[in-house]
Amino acid sequence: MFKQFATLLRGRAFEAATVVTDRHALPILRQQIRDCAHAIQVSRKAVAVAMAQNEQEIKQHKRLTQQIADLETRTLDALQQDREDLARDAAETIAHLEAERDVSTQAQARFETEISRLRTVLREAETRLRQLQRGQRLATATDKTQRLQQVAPDSGLSTLREAEDTLQRLQERQSEMDATARAMTELETTGSAEHIRDKLAEAGCGKPLRSNADDVLDRLKKKTQKSNKSKSN
Repeated sequence: MFKQFATLLRGRAFEAATVVTDRHALPILRQQIRDCAHAIQVSRKAVAVAMAQNEQEIKQHKRLTQQIADLETRTLDALQQDREDLARDAAETIAHLEAERDVSTQAQARFETEISRLRTVLREAETRLRQLQRGQRLATATDKTQRLQQVAPDSGLSTLREAEDTLQRLQERQSEMDATARAMTELETTGSAEHIRDKLAEAGCGKPLRSNADDVLDRLKKKTQKSNKSKSN
C-alpha cells in the first residue's frame, strides 16, 4: 500500500510539473535558446583559441625546421674541418630539435582534426539555433493570437456583421427617402397649369414655349432681308 501511495505522489508531482511546464513553455523556451546561444558563443571562442594555438604551432614548426637546416649546414662545415667534437655536439642538438619538430607535426595534425570537427559541430549548432529562434518567433505570435481569441473569440467578426447590417439598413432608408421625394415632386407638378401647358406645347398644340434653331435662323434671315431692302432704297 505504501508503495502505491508513493507511486501516486510521484505521478501527481510529474503531472503538476508537466502542467507548469506547458503553462510556461514560452519563457522556458526563451531561456533555453539563450542558454544555447551562450554555449555556441563559448564554442566559437574554443574554435578561435584552437586556431590561434595551431598558428603558434605552425610558427614553432617553421622555426625548428630553419634551425635544423642551419645546424646541418654548420655541422657539415665542421666535419670538413675535422672538428668532429663540434659536429657531435651539433648532431645531438639536431636530434633534439628533430624530436621537437616531430612532436610539433603531430600537434598540428591533432589541431587541424579537432578544429575541423569543432567547426562542423558549430555550424550544425548555429543552424539548429536559427531554426529554434524562428520557431520561437512563430510560437510567440501564435500564443498572442490565441490569447486574443480567448479574450474575445468572435467579437471582431460579430462587429463586422453588425456594421454590415447597419449599412444595409441605412442604404435602404436613403433609397426609400429618395423615392418618396421624387414621388412628392411629381405629385406637386402633375396637376399644375404650368405642367399641363408644357405638355401641350411639347405636343405641338399652340405656340412653342421655347425657340428652336430653325425659328432663330428664320428670324435672322428676315432681319437680314429687311436690312438689305433699306439699303437699296
